[in-house]
Amino acid sequence: MGIKYHQQNRTFHLQAGDSSYIFQVYREGYLAHLYWGKRIRSNDLSRRIPYGRKPLSPTPDPWDEGFSLDTLPQEYPAFGNSDFRNPAYQVQLGNGSTVTDLRYKSHKIFKGKKRLQGLPATYVESDEEAESLEVVLCDELCGLEIVLTYTVFEKYNVLSREARLINRGKERLKILKALSGNVDFLSTDYDFLHLSGSWGRERHIERRALASGTQSIESRRGSSSHQQNPFAALLSKGADEKQGEVFAFSLVYSGNFTAQVEVDQFKTARFSMGINPFDFSWMLDPMESFQTPELVMVYSDKGLGDMSSTYHQLYRNNLCRGYYKLKTRPVLINNWEATYFDFTPEKLENIAKTAAELGLEMFVLDDGWFGKRNRDDNSLGDWIVNKNKLPKGLEDLTERINHQGLSFGLWFEPEMISEDSDLYRAHPDWCIHVPDRRRTNSRHQLILDLTNEKVRKYIIESLSNILGCAPIRYVKWDMNRNMTEVGSAFLPAERQRETAHRYMLGLYEIMDKITADFPEILFESCSGGGGRFDPGILHYMPQTWTSDNTDAIERLFIQYGTSLVYPPITMGAHVSAVPNHQVERITDLRTRGHAAMSGNLGYELDLTKLSDEEKKIVKEQIGEYKEIREIIQFGQFYRLKSPFEGKEAAWMFVSDDKQNVVAFYFRILAKANPPLVSMLRLRGLDEGKDYELLGTDKVYGGDELIHVGINIPSFKGDYVSHYWRFKAIK
Repeated sequence: MGIKYHQQNRTFHLQAGDSSYIFQVYREGYLAHLYWGKRIRSNDLSRRIPYGRKPLSPTPDPWDEGFSLDTLPQEYPAFGNSDFRNPAYQVQLGNGSTVTDLRYKSHKIFKGKKRLQGLPATYVESDEEAESLEVVLCDELCGLEIVLTYTVFEKYNVLSREARLINRGKERLKILKALSGNVDFLSTDYDFLHLSGSWGRERHIERRALASGTQSIESRRGSSSHQQNPFAALLSKGADEKQGEVFAFSLVYSGNFTAQVEVDQFKTARFSMGINPFDFSWMLDPMESFQTPELVMVYSDKGLGDMSSTYHQLYRNNLCRGYYKLKTRPVLINNWEATYFDFTPEKLENIAKTAAELGLEMFVLDDGWFGKRNRDDNSLGDWIVNKNKLPKGLEDLTERINHQGLSFGLWFEPEMISEDSDLYRAHPDWCIHVPDRRRTNSRHQLILDLTNEKVRKYIIESLSNILGCAPIRYVKWDMNRNMTEVGSAFLPAERQRETAHRYMLGLYEIMDKITADFPEILFESCSGGGGRFDPGILHYMPQTWTSDNTDAIERLFIQYGTSLVYPPITMGAHVSAVPNHQVERITDLRTRGHAAMSGNLGYELDLTKLSDEEKKIVKEQIGEYKEIREIIQFGQFYRLKSPFEGKEAAWMFVSDDKQNVVAFYFRILAKANPPLVSMLRLRGLDEGKDYELLGTDKVYGGDELIHVGINIPSFKGDYVSHYWRFKAIK
């Protein structure tokens, strides 16, 4: 590991794990990108810089027509000074112009990694885990200074990047665009991969070849969104789970973002990612600074599986925080699909009693416990217990649940406000809105204006009062709508386009405070399901409700796609009733269990209505899960068969010492006259060990399981599954 600066050719060589990232201070102070890929020894790659006169490509040097910024691969490019490609930033000066010209000023290399002010980011426990580089660029004319920070990690093929814009001039500057990172590739022979979808169909894998022009994903919704996840990658042709080059980008941010790759006339590809410049600007007064979110870049020459393993380890160990970061997660029952808004203490207690008998460990009370909340059109913001439903309050209910041997959890939607609420009647200006414009409702609610310090204080106090009144050990933090009429009554006119980003800064401040004050609580993020499943939220809340769609077959696609970036320990996964409430599908209880056991297992149905046979199956599932959950939550994860490529799916988990193995197989649709033998090849085992198939007397060599595989049982019907457990015996 290390960062080296070679004075002779002014080259920076960053080495992270088995990867190298190299750039150079070129000519009169431009930062030229030279290489990102497999670790190499060379420090002088200036021969890779394109040189030669191109028709209609302007040059900033009248004495050298072979030099042009329009063909130079750059680290953090500007627009307007002869590079026609997409810029990484844009700033408007006092005279209205948007031309800047950054040049290298200085740099420093140091051990460790600094915290980002007001933003979530990866971190290190010790300075020996990482090394960082700060490169200062300056435009002497307007006083704009940009500090580019790069961090390489000792254990991973990871490079993180971010930028800080500082106004060292005498006049106010307006930031129009400030992305977190840019990489110029000299080839376009790549596929563009990203995770897209909608509510109930999140993070499906999309992959297509690069083509001339710009390909992009983005969110303009005020959150990272169900529709697009803040992740994208460029893949070499033919790259798959086990082979090929992958250049991956993951933004540690939960708001509006953009990721795009531009293929220009010379068949080079410029990838850039960061805060979406759409409807964004930021006023920067003299001596003020603006910090971009962190961009986490992973290189793999062993395909998507290796890329995912890197993200999984980094985000599990160096992004998630708190008591539960490396603690096993409880098996829970959530009452939402069992009762919706219609419940009594006795009904909830009966569910909890049955849950305890079946081996569950936590009971979570979902929506409907506060204000006058009997339906979803009122009371958000009024975080006071509904005494009509819970006459003796949460204290009594918690005691009832604890008496059954279960810990107690609670649902909140703290960022929202109902027009039919005491809070709205007292403070109608506390929501995000534009004066004299209609306030569009979604799910009968508006969004609280977190740019307002009084609103943030109210949320912190309200939640703290509830969380401090009883031994609450889990919080489901929901957010069920996106931003419209984006504006703040508490910002001046020239700062209205700062609203969406200031909202995110306010949210991070609230989450930081609440999670610090209640460290014993396991927080799970939710946004209409998986609408804000991103690294920014994971920094504060170590797991996310993966999707509101609990259908086991739909979850195969959702959880498979999610696993490209996010480790299984971050995924909430529940068994629900059939016909499924989202798609009306009827799926076997064992298949539902196997899908949910592939993440943090929970149940979301009325356990009291299960038959004796169903209760027996659930009790067995929970017992099995408790035996394997450390492997699921902390082991190495491997994707074996993609549901996006056929009518089956499979994945597996291996403990770090390669002693314990769990594999799941799912058949989505049956085939007539199927193959005589179907084999599932496993991965990640020790080829020199023998593995016992638990529950049988069969023993397989690790090499056999990897290269030959194990027979997939013969099934009848659709939506069936099977799982295997192996244990090394030598």
